[in-house]
Amino acid sequence: MDFQHIVGHEDIIRHFKASIEMNRVSHAYIICGEKDSGRKTLALSYAKTLQCEEHKIDPCNRCKSCKQVDSGNHPDIIFVEHEKPQLVSVDDIRENVVNTMDIKPYSSKYKIYIIDDGEFMTAQAQNALLKTIEEPPAYGIIIILTTSLDKLLPTIISRCITLSTKPVKERDIYDYLVGNLHVDEKKADFCVEYAQGNLGKAIKLATNEDYDRLVKSVINLETNIYKMDSDSIANVITECDKNFKVSMCEYMDLMMVWYRDILMLKVTGKVDKIMFREQYVTIREQSKYLSFNELEEKSKAIDKAKRRLAANAKVEDIMKLLIMTLKEI
Repeated sequence: MDFQHIVGHEDIIRHFKASIEMNRVSHAYIICGEKDSGRKTLALSYAKTLQCEEHKIDPCNRCKSCKQVDSGNHPDIIFVEHEKPQLVSVDDIRENVVNTMDIKPYSSKYKIYIIDDGEFMTAQAQNALLKTIEEPPAYGIIIILTTSLDKLLPTIISRCITLSTKPVKERDIYDYLVGNLHVDEKKADFCVEYAQGNLGKAIKLATNEDYDRLVKSVINLETNIYKMDSDSIANVITECDKNFKVSMCEYMDLMMVWYRDILMLKVTGKVDKIMFREQYVTIREQSKYLSFNELEEKSKAIDKAKRRLAANAKVEDIMKLLIMTLKEI
């Protein structure tokens, strides 16, 4: 992966290239954007370019360093990992960054740390990182990836260059899905609208082996949710637990899209503004008796379920509570 193969994010790429060309590489960056928006790809492409033995604004993809990056085995590009979900502890930062930063790079000009899930760093972890950011060795670079700038301390933000990802153009996402992944046009259209400018989300849904069953299951649930008895609910829960464990985030996102469609129809009255167009009649009927407040509450319930999913709660328990909550709203 390199800058030439990234779709969108032209401003960030220009900034990175200019920093190399003008020899003004910073010791600390924050790349902020929603999940799957390309933050890690941007960070790794920058790191690869910085470490390339050709020392140009694009990596050569031929030297030993470039090959090490492509194989995921570069000794001087370190991905900071954390064991607990939704928690980057002070020990994680000390062990993986603070205590190793003084060790010089093995083979490259820089030693680059990429900290994913920056929004989950505790205040203690951020304070431990702060001194390293304030007084880095000449070879040290830290790149923090986060979905929320508000979760970072002002002292961290003020000492970093912050770059924010922007939505990728719908045409660019569509062209990538059809041209590079050979997705059929109807499916590509649906995935583009679903992704809302997030290429990673579009790719995940488009390449999901269970795409057809996934969409069909969500439609079945949302169409029949108000008349489902306990056996029907149990069948949906069993189906999710058995078939969609790895796709539950996409499943819940599609549920959210259903309610977004209802909202769009209520506001605009236009069929071309909704994604589930083939279910227009059902969506129109539900839009008649669901208020704006109720739609907001349903969205909040799905958001809460997604947080529980990220915290590794059982799919069966999550879906049971979610369906019962949605029925009652």
